[in-house]
Amino acid sequence: MPEYTSPPNLQLFRQQVWEIVKRIPTGKVATYGQIAKMIPPPGGMHIKDYLAFGARWVGGAMAACPQGIPWWRVINAKGEISLRGGAEEQRQRLEAEGVTFNERGRVDLTKYGWEPGPLGE
Repeated sequence: MPEYTSPPNLQLFRQQVWEIVKRIPTGKVATYGQIAKMIPPPGGMHIKDYLAFGARWVGGAMAACPQGIPWWRVINAKGEISLRGGAEEQRQRLEAEGVTFNERGRVDLTKYGWEPGPLGE
């Protein structure tokens, strides 16, 4: 499998991620992989390769997130906050929006997971 360290057009990919994240409603969360699947693979990239790297690229976009993007609404596929700086703030922001965590520190994705409407709403 080829090694893709970043999308071919990094700025375009980040912009697409941030536009999606801005649509996540208050009190809902999305996963890195879910967001990646909402963005078409870069031209010439096999879908299997994209699915292997897309979630990581979304993580990179979130790490470079500008002001005004609700970054705290993006969590990992287990329903957990990824361990890094800002994790406690992320949990506090989610709890302030009504999102609860279980005893293992996980969010119930069936309850709080964002499912965009047919038009990506």
